[in-house]
Amino acid sequence: MREGEKVLLVDPRGKRYLVTISNREFHTDLGILNLGELHEKDYGDTIESHRGEKFKILKPDINDIIAKMRRGPQIVHPKDAGIIIAYAGISPGDTVIEAGAGSGALTIFLANIVGPSGRVISYEVREDHAEIARKNVELAGFSDRVTIKLKDIYEGIDEDRADHIVLDLPQPERVLPHAVEVLRPGGYFVAYTPCANQVHRFFQAFQEYREHFMKPRVVEVLVREQEVKRDCMRPKTTMLAHTGYITFLRKL
Repeated sequence: MREGEKVLLVDPRGKRYLVTISNREFHTDLGILNLGELHEKDYGDTIESHRGEKFKILKPDINDIIAKMRRGPQIVHPKDAGIIIAYAGISPGDTVIEAGAGSGALTIFLANIVGPSGRVISYEVREDHAEIARKNVELAGFSDRVTIKLKDIYEGIDEDRADHIVLDLPQPERVLPHAVEVLRPGGYFVAYTPCANQVHRFFQAFQEYREHFMKPRVVEVLVREQEVKRDCMRPKTTMLAHTGYITFLRKL
């Protein structure tokens, strides 16, 4: 393992710690860890605190990064990000224009999918949100494929061509005229909106552009975990229900 590399440490209780390999001490309630010892370790090994507590060493994935990253505005949840990526068919090498970067969670999911040969260009109007998103993208190791612009996408899109456009904005219909010019045939325009009246307003505005797109598709994703015990399996009493409506348009 290399200096500066990020690793995930899991303690005996299952608590996770995202740390950077360096010659320093890391304090937990189960004891002090010498992170310099990680240089001699590999994934799957353990490292012990001064109290003899063992921490498992794992390679972090983007869900670990997002769980530990700095939060500003509300993020797009993994359940919604997964549907966006799957239904739009976002693939390695794609160029995705995003707007409403927020804390950068969806940006990170998109960057992970497009890979090092793809690009994610994210528009954000608030400088404080853009700075949070940049730092989180850097934490995830995706600065090579992500560009965050401090610009209002309602005023226009700088890029000539995009494979997909993904928006987390209050008025996504204002981007439709720009999308008609920029989005490649077969590409997707995706709008994430939390309220039903936003979807209705979008559909009213869409009538002017319907000749450029296939029939819209609107979905809502609900996740209900199951509680599995020795003699009983039943739904948990709480669930991750409504977070937003996701509208998909495919360019003709």
